Amino acid sequence: MLPKAATYEELTAQFRWQIPEHYNIGVDACDKWAASDRLALIHLTDDGKEARYSFKDLQRLSNRCANVLEAQGVEEGDRVAILLAQGPETAVAHLATYKLGAIAVPLFTLFGAEALEYRLANSAARVVITDRAGLAKLETIRDRLPALESIISVDGGNALDWHHLLERASDGFLPVDTLANDPALIIYTSGTTGPPKGALHAHRVLLGHLPGVEMPQNFLPRPDDLIWTPADWAWIGGLLDVLLPAWHHGVPVVAHRFAKFDPEKAFQLLADFGVRNAFLPPTALKIMRTVERPAERWSLALRSIGSGGETLGAEMLAWSEETFGTPVNEFYGQTECNLVVSNCAEIMPVKPGSMGRPVPGHRVAVVDDDGDELPRGEAGTIAVKRPDPVMFLKYWRNPEATAAKFRGDFLMTGDQGVMDADGYLRFVGRDDDVITSGGYRIGPGEIEDCLIKHPAVAMAAAVGVPDPVRTERVKAFIVLKEGEQGSDALVREIQDFVKTRLAAHEYPREVAFVDALPMTATGKVIRKALREQG
Repeated sequence: MLPKAATYEELTAQFRWQIPEHYNIGVDACDKWAASDRLALIHLTDDGKEARYSFKDLQRLSNRCANVLEAQGVEEGDRVAILLAQGPETAVAHLATYKLGAIAVPLFTLFGAEALEYRLANSAARVVITDRAGLAKLETIRDRLPALESIISVDGGNALDWHHLLERASDGFLPVDTLANDPALIIYTSGTTGPPKGALHAHRVLLGHLPGVEMPQNFLPRPDDLIWTPADWAWIGGLLDVLLPAWHHGVPVVAHRFAKFDPEKAFQLLADFGVRNAFLPPTALKIMRTVERPAERWSLALRSIGSGGETLGAEMLAWSEETFGTPVNEFYGQTECNLVVSNCAEIMPVKPGSMGRPVPGHRVAVVDDDGDELPRGEAGTIAVKRPDPVMFLKYWRNPEATAAKFRGDFLMTGDQGVMDADGYLRFVGRDDDVITSGGYRIGPGEIEDCLIKHPAVAMAAAVGVPDPVRTERVKAFIVLKEGEQGSDALVREIQDFVKTRLAAHEYPREVAFVDALPMTATGKVIRKALREQG
């Protein structure tokens, strides 16, 4: 837990890591709170019903699940895949896997059969815990998964029955005494820059996340805190930015995953439950911004909002603070080394366009291609120095990619950035997102922030497309607001809008109006797909 401090400088000077030799996520996130009836989870089902679980409930259920997995032959180091949306069964499966000393492999429910086959084959998962929808996909690929021995379904179908198995299992289970450095979790990258890679994390990854969660959530925990995110628990943003850190602190979590994100229902959920803390990805915020007069329609109790994944500009930050009554603290990280940079409005000024400053405990720098640190103000690759408790152990069964991820002791994120004189980091773009035009290196984020300020624009993405003279030219893909129509006149208007607000070399020389932008499952714009459209 972060020490109390009045300034960022004081916080950094006081912080020290406390990583014990022996540590287990399941024990820390559940069992240590189970002596009382402390509330852990509020589950809102699709039909509007509500179920509440205490830490004592979760301990009992996860112990039973661990006994079930052990009966299925799962041993320390075996992989257990969890193909479920937000819900109590998902949380119980994670806790049980960690207690057993096995390795959890969270999988997104919207993955198709091909995506599932790749991850299940690569991880050699021994058991999959899923539902009927997941089971239908698995049945088409099971004969190509020789390591998969058991499928457990939480809602019936031609598989082992979750409820029947848990009812027959014992409440008693002695968790494995894992080391903090023992493997606990494989989370696959989104695969936007090549085949997905399995980032293997140790149990210590939860402790490594804590400072980077506490800062953007304005020093979680505080009395009456209650947290929610629309981000799926299959991704590091939902699992390790919200669920497990909240439970480390004994903070209850609201679980509800929309089949399709609905901004009005999101506002309603925040209001109905009096949610105090939220992780709202940029895409969610942008969609919520389309709702008219939200502050007049819903009474909100939020005291902190964190956001990360894509940069927010001044326009979005201003709208968010006005709408939610609290500043949005942007943060930065990636699957391999998450939450290492953050804002925290309580202890330092927020600079629009900046991701924040290095979270205490993490050594973050901007380096060149050889891993040498660059002077402040010079663009390069954002890198994190090892050892670091939040850093992954390796890519699963991919030593070449693991070696390529480092330059000396620096983990190379692959993201381009600039650190200013005050230590604030500004995201420029992915290595393959940076646009080189007329000798300029242009990051898409600033252009996109400018584009969404235009009154006709709902969402926008900027990419570089080949140009015989400039190497690349900027092309904008734009989703218009409801009721707006694309036209040549609107194209010229938007181009002038950017040209007069940014720079002549940054305005989009091409504009395409589209119905939607291609997104990863985590809500990031897939600019590679847009570049391929040309």
